[in-house]
Amino acid sequence: MQKSLVIVESPAKAKTINQYLGCEYIVKSSIGHVRDLITRKSQHKEKNKKLSDNNIISTKANENTILIKQIGINPYKDWNAEYHILPGKEKIISDLKVIANQVDHIYLATDLDREGEAIAWHLREVIGGDYAKFSRVVFNEITRHSIKKAFEKAGHINMNRVYAQQARRFMDRIVGYMISPLLWKKISRGVSAGRVQSVAVRIISDREHIIKNFIPEEYWKINVSLFSEDKKKISMHVTHVHNKKFYPINRNEVNFAIEKMKKSLFIVKNYKEKIFYKTASPPFITSTLQQFSNLHLGFSVKKTMFLAQKLYEEGYITYMRTDSTYLSKHAIKKARTYIKNFYGNDYLPKEPNLYSNQKYSQEAHEAIRPSDIQVKNIKSNNLNSSAKKLYQLIWNQFIASQMTSVKYKSVTIIVMADMFTLQKNARIVLFDGWTKVLIEEKNINSEFPALHVGSLLLIEEIIPSQKFTKPLPRFTEASLVRELEKKGIGRPSTYAVITSKIQDRGYVKIKKNKFYAEKMGEILTVRLKKSFSDLIDYNFTANMEKTLDKIAQNKIKWKSVLDSFFKNFSKQLERAKKSPEEGGMELNRIVPTSIDCPVCGKEMGIKNATTGVFLSCLGYNNAESKNRCKKTINLISLDDFNKEENQKKISLKLIHRCKKCNMSMDSYFINQRLKLHICINNPTCIGYKIEEGVFESPLYLSETIQCEKCQNKMILKIGPFGKFFICIKKTCKNTRKILPNGEISDPKLEPIPFPQLLCKESDAWFVLREGISGIFFAANTFPKSRETRSPFVEELLRFQHLLPEKIHYLSSGPIIDENGNKTIVCFNRKTKKHYITSKKEGKFTGWSALFINKKWCVINK
Repeated sequence: MQKSLVIVESPAKAKTINQYLGCEYIVKSSIGHVRDLITRKSQHKEKNKKLSDNNIISTKANENTILIKQIGINPYKDWNAEYHILPGKEKIISDLKVIANQVDHIYLATDLDREGEAIAWHLREVIGGDYAKFSRVVFNEITRHSIKKAFEKAGHINMNRVYAQQARRFMDRIVGYMISPLLWKKISRGVSAGRVQSVAVRIISDREHIIKNFIPEEYWKINVSLFSEDKKKISMHVTHVHNKKFYPINRNEVNFAIEKMKKSLFIVKNYKEKIFYKTASPPFITSTLQQFSNLHLGFSVKKTMFLAQKLYEEGYITYMRTDSTYLSKHAIKKARTYIKNFYGNDYLPKEPNLYSNQKYSQEAHEAIRPSDIQVKNIKSNNLNSSAKKLYQLIWNQFIASQMTSVKYKSVTIIVMADMFTLQKNARIVLFDGWTKVLIEEKNINSEFPALHVGSLLLIEEIIPSQKFTKPLPRFTEASLVRELEKKGIGRPSTYAVITSKIQDRGYVKIKKNKFYAEKMGEILTVRLKKSFSDLIDYNFTANMEKTLDKIAQNKIKWKSVLDSFFKNFSKQLERAKKSPEEGGMELNRIVPTSIDCPVCGKEMGIKNATTGVFLSCLGYNNAESKNRCKKTINLISLDDFNKEENQKKISLKLIHRCKKCNMSMDSYFINQRLKLHICINNPTCIGYKIEEGVFESPLYLSETIQCEKCQNKMILKIGPFGKFFICIKKTCKNTRKILPNGEISDPKLEPIPFPQLLCKESDAWFVLREGISGIFFAANTFPKSRETRSPFVEELLRFQHLLPEKIHYLSSGPIIDENGNKTIVCFNRKTKKHYITSKKEGKFTGWSALFINKKWCVINK
């Protein structure tokens, strides 16, 4: 019997596909990418052998030679690329080669986007042999019908799509490797730039700049509570005075209006009713799935894509990286049959609902939808509750998109009171349509008073309310993805990478689900705007995405695009390397202050680094390294702890303005007697202001911390992931985090070995550990074995003599519930407390108990 090899990216995908293919197919996984461009690390040994300090001449040519060896591509020789097998993938490639030599044909069944096309090409290159032996198969969903259809239409690797992926990869590589040394020299060590990520940082940084310089303005709104003739209440808003828009800006104008209206009759001048319909939004594409998941489920973009990948690999949804709202006839037919059977003919439109694709839709894929509409809720234990919630969101959106429109009655009422006009707009649902499945969040009036022109309304109350204008809101992950999509920056496959990378690199942070630009992100944006205008320009980046699409469509040659990009980029890079006086990139200089160093008495300066803003002694720059003063003082942003100040009404008087450039200032806490206000344009602007007084300090600064391990003192540090205390003893390395509320985290639980409790998946035994989700059992051979589970209460009771006092109470909990099911210890991440629950046949029973007032209380049965 002839055999064929099928190669996919993930083991889960391989397992699912294997169910639909016969015994003549061998399905194997490459576990993602198998090779990449060479890296600095992979070439380090070779470089040391070939180059030495004695034979390196500091010329531009030799610098380029070294650079080419580091990045693996040669822009000076027709973009020749040097690839290497990724570490850890050698055995996988070796095994695939052995099987490839034993089969008659090889099917490359990687994902259907450009990245998947590139993986297929890399696999063919590393396996080698006759190209005629390879075929490319693509499918939008992992179902028997789709798999069979894909293998019947097996084709060849689309090299134009591979070229588009390579062009993107090469440009990103050039930018990252060639700018980073410059940024390290001019700004700070550890800083880097990305071709698309830097644009995302700019979007957040520009919004931050607007918010910080926003000056709130006072305005008022007047609502009037009225009664109709049938005694029904109606609330209306004052909109005009003398037929002009009414915008009262102070209390005097409001009082005048109130007195006038108190003496007036309220007469209905206009009453309009209109019927309109609202269709459901389209089925999800990648960006809208990420947005809805963030808004409705609270999932990050990265988590959403991880869960969607799992759902796709398990065969539950269609491919999750798409910007097309197209639905196949087969899918529409299944949806319409389901709607008719379960909701009735009233909810089924006469013709299917069709949605137009976006202008620059990259692929002719389907929208994200369930593979089998009959599966409304996933019952499989292979997926966690988060994945099941995401699936439910996708299922609801797909079904709703094929249902009838919602029918509304729109009511507009105009009431006159002397010179003032009052207005009321309302919507009344006449038929719920697709909202039967997808509930709208907006308030809808279910009933309305019967009114007609000339009706007299009786006044009950006039309610004035003071308001202040607000700046544009900060971006959430959902709104940032929407903004990137709107500007044409990035593609469905890149949104998750963009949002996670800019956080990982410390240029932005997320606080209460909103993006805040860090100081280093703001500085980087300003420097790149001046020295690399194209790189951080919205239109340039968006046009490059369209250019990559043209490469994939064979409308333009990929190397000519790279040549043009590299030529312009190199010019900007050479100019940026010059001194600031010659037009080069501005330095991230230290701004001197009048604050004296407590160690050497020299002045201290404001310094910006990847860890944040701090004061550094200017004595550190002393030419004689032995006499350098290394004293630094942490600056704590007032936004991080002064909640009361943030809740006050912001007014012009409370905003500190720089005397040099009149921009707003960032405020920092030094100690209980000093605050420092720094111009937001620092270090370009050297303006600062010292405020003296008696100030309330953050909670974590008012406590003396002693290391629980070695009893030495712990000192405050600020790192890439926030503030923390660290033991002064270098060999100890004990740390304590600063929690968002300003409190210091409890000491970490030291791992407790439980050699008597054996793992099921390996020969290892369990160790009790503590993480962000409380205590748990983990294999002692981690990371070789990643087996983990929750501890049973009976196990903690059995070994309670091993437990520290901190968690000793958990061993006193009930070991079974009322039905005899064994209980386990779980952790609530919102309340930060452990609780006890039970499971039956792997599912939670709904029973739970909390430790309240030193005793266990059953709260759910």
